[in-house]
Amino acid sequence: MHQNSATTTQPKQNINRYVLDNGITVVSAENMAADIVASRIFFKNAGATGEAREAAGLAHLLSATITKGCGELSSLEIAEKVESVGASLSADAASDYFLVSLKTVSADFAEMLQLTAEMLRSPTFPETEVELEKNLSLQSIRSQQEQPFNVAFNQLRQAMYPHHPYGFSILGTEETVSGLNRADLQQHHQTYFRPDNMIVSLSGRLTQADAIKLVEHTFGDWQAPNTPLSTPKLAELTSQPSVHTTPQDTQQSIIILGYLTPSVSEKDFFALKLLNTYLGNGLSSRLFVELREKRGLAYDVSAFYPTRRDKSNFVVYIGTAPGNTATSIEGLHTEVKRLGETKLTAEELQAAKNKLLGQYALGKQSNSEIAQIFGWYETIGLGIEFDREFQEAIANITPEIAQEVACRYFSESPYLSIVGPEAAIQGHSLPK
Repeated sequence: MHQNSATTTQPKQNINRYVLDNGITVVSAENMAADIVASRIFFKNAGATGEAREAAGLAHLLSATITKGCGELSSLEIAEKVESVGASLSADAASDYFLVSLKTVSADFAEMLQLTAEMLRSPTFPETEVELEKNLSLQSIRSQQEQPFNVAFNQLRQAMYPHHPYGFSILGTEETVSGLNRADLQQHHQTYFRPDNMIVSLSGRLTQADAIKLVEHTFGDWQAPNTPLSTPKLAELTSQPSVHTTPQDTQQSIIILGYLTPSVSEKDFFALKLLNTYLGNGLSSRLFVELREKRGLAYDVSAFYPTRRDKSNFVVYIGTAPGNTATSIEGLHTEVKRLGETKLTAEELQAAKNKLLGQYALGKQSNSEIAQIFGWYETIGLGIEFDREFQEAIANITPEIAQEVACRYFSESPYLSIVGPEAAIQGHSLPK
């Protein structure tokens, strides 16, 4: 067992990182405030980035079926074991990773972690469960196609990521999901579910020494295969803005502007996070005040900038009356361009910092949240030190830095995606 000396401190818990002899990384947070232990188990690249484009939705389908049988246990028997002690156990797939979440009272944690280990190592993927979950995935995909925002965002990301896994919803498409089968799930599991690709993050009433001992006892005999870890080769991404429209008989137009922007590992990430908070986070944000409160253009208006291991997207969107489509496109674009043309005041920047760092602190209150965020940092290659680095980097951004970064990414035209009545969405060109 090898120990990394990096430690970061939160109120009431120390966060430590260890690597077991078989390659499992253990992130441990001791928090004795409640009689609960939460764990997040991550597998790197086992989400969308580990799928072939023609198999989009595979990781999501695996997350829906991995809890449906393992070893000699059926789906019902697994559910009964979990529910009999009031625990929670679930699986999810994301763009950059696969995740299993477990939470129990501390007395039951060892037993539930053992069950989780069996599920991770020996899933059976029963044919009937696979077909059932495939049908449910297809229903969810069709439901999304009836929601104007989802249609607009899907066509935006397909344009921004034409040969990249980020271009599809984690659900996949009707065509790709229809072609998936049990053998595909087994192959994906065999490729990515191995100890040297695994991060176990724990938080709760468990000392750090006990956490290591428990993970080692539960998973220590799991040996990595001789084959090298699979690292997906992702397509190079370059910005090639374009306009995309889908007519729908709706009461409003959905307008989305998108900019291809840095991954979490690039230095401009921090300033863009702060600018996104200033621009579109909450009722005091620039977009809400200018486009909804002052101009009355928006039913809904906001911005987001996902944290991604590969290039991300800085997105602003608005829902508006069809007759205001052109005006709203211009309004959104003007507010984004303004970030590079007009320096934020010290007061504006500080308010955005307070909001971003306050929300960040509130996102680390429960054991589940602590296990999630530190395990996630380790999974996407940032390390547990990123908690401190993020807060320091945000605090050190000046108005000059924010403006310089905005100029770098928002001077060119954005991608434009519109969904709404046909008469309202036709004839629009890229904002300049």
